[in-house]
Amino acid sequence: MKATELTELSVEDLRAKLAELTEEQFRLRFRSATEAIENPMRFRSLRRDIARIQTILRARELGR
Repeated sequence: MKATELTELSVEDLRAKLAELTEEQFRLRFRSATEAIENPMRFRSLRRDIARIQTILRARELGR
């Protein structure tokens, strides 16, 4: 997901997306412990998407 797409979302939408991605990251981590993952690069993309959302939320909180 691109940062420009995320900046267009409202704070509530960003928080919902953050919860969704965090849940997906948890499930993927849990599955990786028990079986092989078909796309291990998904870990990286999830982590970066979560960081992007957190950065945008923090910037909005500070009023930037």
